[in-house]
Amino acid sequence: MRVLSGIQPTGNLHLGNYLGAIRNWVRMQDEMPAMAAEAGVTNPDKNADAQCFFFLADMHSITVHEGREQRIRNVRDMAAALVAAGIDPDRSVLFNQARVPAHAEMAWLLNGTARIGWLNRMTQFKDKAGKDREGASVGLFVYPVLQAADILLYQATHVPVGEDQKQHLELCRDIATKFNTDFGVDVFTLPAPIIPKESARIMSLRDGTAKMSKSDPSDLSRINLTDDDDAIMTKVKKAKSDQEMLPETAEGLTGRPEAANLVGIMATLTGRTTDAVCAEFAGKGFGAFKPALGDVLVETLRPIRDRFMALRTDDAALDAILDKGAARAAAAAEPTLRAAYDAMGLMR
Repeated sequence: MRVLSGIQPTGNLHLGNYLGAIRNWVRMQDEMPAMAAEAGVTNPDKNADAQCFFFLADMHSITVHEGREQRIRNVRDMAAALVAAGIDPDRSVLFNQARVPAHAEMAWLLNGTARIGWLNRMTQFKDKAGKDREGASVGLFVYPVLQAADILLYQATHVPVGEDQKQHLELCRDIATKFNTDFGVDVFTLPAPIIPKESARIMSLRDGTAKMSKSDPSDLSRINLTDDDDAIMTKVKKAKSDQEMLPETAEGLTGRPEAANLVGIMATLTGRTTDAVCAEFAGKGFGAFKPALGDVLVETLRPIRDRFMALRTDDAALDAILDKGAARAAAAAEPTLRAAYDAMGLMR
């Protein structure tokens, strides 16, 4: 059993990154032995039959122009954030794509199998390119093929996916199936999706209908991983809400996006249902709710922030972690890459 997931290394890491992806990665790492046993793996050793591969998708990041130094800083900061949040480089394989050239090689091989019609159906390209499709980079169009290469290289059996990534995993399976069929081989494993038990969708503190994002011009729209305790509490108290009291059940939050977002954040942080949070604060206003939410956020994020701030100043240590992970990843990827070359009759 092998779980694989990647995240783009972007600056200004925020609460949405942590609750939406990183915390689930930590949970999967910790639950891997149990997951492997449930799947019938008898020896879930960290270096053998069951393991988690987590990578920083810096090669995906080049679809948008970014300066050299900023990209390097973002990769190191994301590595620091993952370790600070609980990813253990000894139990999981943590690396960035660019340190493993097999990703680029496999993506090019799979470009011969993927079909333009398949890529034309990818909704994320349409969303990101907008009306300027002719001006979008080729990389933005074909990056789902690189995503497929990321997964198929490692014979990943399971991939955590959210609603916006299901289509890309289906494309990955289509590419794997066509390659195996075209060349009469069984090179690639068809990965299955993992739907996280808690798939948190954290929205902006200024607009409950928009996702929390680093690109929002207002810093008050998000809780940054680097925010101190006072900044976190201030942002929560200034978060957009409404004048109504909190209902007894989550059903009463319908049509109240800002209220639903704040209650959802509290539920996710405390491991409760939104119904349970509503029941606790029923009949109370946000003047009472926001300080309680702020306290939970401060206590949750403080140890992560402190460790992150310490780690991000040690570039040598971060590079050592990524080098170690890349060596393990490259060793795991090589047999699959070699088999793909051989199946296609490409002599290396």
